[in-house]
Amino acid sequence: MNPKGRLNHHLYIETLRAMTPEKRLLKAFELSDFSKQLFIHGLRKKHADISPIEFSQILNDHLDKCHNRNY
Repeated sequence: MNPKGRLNHHLYIETLRAMTPEKRLLKAFELSDFSKQLFIHGLRKKHADISPIEFSQILNDHLDKCHNRNY
């Protein structure tokens, strides 16, 4: 069980309900982009000593593993 609980969950739901569908979709895109940037930043810190070409290869390999192959 989560020891922190979901103290602000009702506020989160109210905030989402107050948004228009367009704003919710834009927020989803924003969060998706933010997550990808965090992933890239962490991967860059982990592989700080490699060339940009090698980093690009590693990044693409990781992103290929994350791709949803159902589509």
